[in-house]
Amino acid sequence: MQSPMQSEVFITCAVTGSGDTASRHPGLPITPAQIADASIEAAKAGAAIAHIHVRDPETGAASRDPALYREVVERIRASDTDVIINLTAGMGGDVVFGPGENPLPLDPKGTDMIGPLERLVHVEELLPEICTLDCGTMNFSAGDYVMTNTPSHLRAMAKRVQELGVRPELEVFDFGHLVFVKDLIKEGLLDNPLMIQLCLGIPYGAPDDPMTTMALVNQLPEGAIFSGFSIGSRQLPFVAMAVLAGGNVRVGLEDNLYLQRGVKASNADLVTRAKTIIEAMNVRVMGPAEVREKLKLRKAA
Repeated sequence: MQSPMQSEVFITCAVTGSGDTASRHPGLPITPAQIADASIEAAKAGAAIAHIHVRDPETGAASRDPALYREVVERIRASDTDVIINLTAGMGGDVVFGPGENPLPLDPKGTDMIGPLERLVHVEELLPEICTLDCGTMNFSAGDYVMTNTPSHLRAMAKRVQELGVRPELEVFDFGHLVFVKDLIKEGLLDNPLMIQLCLGIPYGAPDDPMTTMALVNQLPEGAIFSGFSIGSRQLPFVAMAVLAGGNVRVGLEDNLYLQRGVKASNADLVTRAKTIIEAMNVRVMGPAEVREKLKLRKAA
């Protein structure tokens, strides 16, 4: 059983993501300068952590180019704004099967499957304080796309991240992912304090209703520090759910494009609204220095 609601929480802002959202939001950060600026603006609004993907500056499509990560990170580190950098390591695990009765060969347009250590090239170079580790394979939304993370790949990634001294944010989309987290603990591949992100409301993972949320929370490893989020119109209401459940909060354009019906948001708008919700619950929002201490993060490169 997890501890009750905390008196202080931190906000993560997921500033751009990898989804096909650039065509639906003219203000979505795409270039390295835009992604860095959005991270800095989110930090000034109250986010302690910026969760970062990169995109092809020409097309807006998701990318895993280390040079793009390098530019984003260098811009943030050169700014006068403190924010903890959390780089995704989820890219390179995409499999899209062929249609109907012809699942093979794989669809080359959407498939991007690389080795586990290649997925960490940018993490090795830039040594952020945090990087993500998706903790399982999942049918992700409609069609023939599968978010693919095999146990052997994840073990190799966890081992390398541990060697680098980077704190993994363990992305949990469903109950079986928590089972795998506990196996990694038994195998000595994760160090305390554990940092877990409950990713809810995403087809076809765990739903974001209160009963499911609390069932997941009550299965977390003892002493784990967790955040939770939902997507779309459920993102901002779920801020309160995450806090009530004893966790921290994630918002941002990766998961939701709107501040309210018909009103497109910026990342800073979503962080500001989350902060308002949290403080209205008589809970204090933590700054990056406090979060570094809480998560025992090693100093960034």
